[in-house]
Amino acid sequence: MYKLLRSFLFLFDPEKIHNITAKLIRINLSIPGAKFVWTKLFRVEDKRLKKTLFGIDFENPVGLAAGFDKNASMYDDLAYCGFGFIEVGTVTPKGQLGNEKPRLFRLKEDAAIINRMGFNNNGVENAIENLRKRKTKIIIGGNIGKNKVTPNEDATSDYVKTFNALFDYVDYFAVNVSSPNTPNLRELQGKEPLTKLLKTLQELNSTKPKRKPILLKIAPDLTDNQLDDIIEIVADVSLDGIIATNTTISRENLKTSNERIKEIGAGGLSGKPVGSRSTEVIKYLSTKSNKAFPIIGVGGIHSAEGALEKLDAGADLVQLYTGFIYEGPKLVKDINKALIARL
Repeated sequence: MYKLLRSFLFLFDPEKIHNITAKLIRINLSIPGAKFVWTKLFRVEDKRLKKTLFGIDFENPVGLAAGFDKNASMYDDLAYCGFGFIEVGTVTPKGQLGNEKPRLFRLKEDAAIINRMGFNNNGVENAIENLRKRKTKIIIGGNIGKNKVTPNEDATSDYVKTFNALFDYVDYFAVNVSSPNTPNLRELQGKEPLTKLLKTLQELNSTKPKRKPILLKIAPDLTDNQLDDIIEIVADVSLDGIIATNTTISRENLKTSNERIKEIGAGGLSGKPVGSRSTEVIKYLSTKSNKAFPIIGVGGIHSAEGALEKLDAGADLVQLYTGFIYEGPKLVKDINKALIARL
């Protein structure tokens, strides 16, 4: 059924249809009895799926990655798709338009997406306004970043502003320094600036009545030496975990023609092509650190088998994004059922 619907949806501009689909989901769920039907269709209720990680009780280990619900305006509706948690954002202190359109492209032959959105969002105050309306008990992660106009030397202040503002409204934080679509952002993944940023946030965290978990989202394009630095930083700043991985700037082994790739231009690649590299990063971090910290695995999960690979490599939870777009909410159910079958 979803594949038939997808064929129709994929006839339209990706960004426009994303916004239209969000409205249609909301309208559908407003129909009496629809929430009950969606819950029955997509949610798997089983105590064996429950997992406690960095002090949070997750109903199941399958989450929605950041980027889908940028303004924290869809999370209550998306909760009925069976997710155990939803990460909103990336949220910046001030609202910004992001990069010029078109900036979102499907690579159907590769079951992939290239995006150069550029942290388009309405700003942290708008996100808070939406989060105040939370009706479900879905776990919410707040993915935070810096504004495009903020130079890297002042980046920490942007993260601090958003961290402080969102603190009472999210269950954990994801620090995003790995998007390829904000100029020079990935330079913050260097050992010195990253340690400074994370230490500042952890010091701020310790002043709160009850601290919130802080995770770091990293790129799949890091070298082994850089991953070794990440492991050291996690220990140094007592970070709660890692999200591996963000989109890639690589264009290797794609079925889509080189002409089309050149036509699309810059952006982060997500979907099936990033799956194996994401799993490699997870396995490296888990093995090299001797499983010293939790890992949320994301990248190229389009099937239950793909999710199990991430978990077997060392991930504790998984997140979907492109796979959710290509496969629909049934993917969430398939993963959870596969996990139960293995127990």
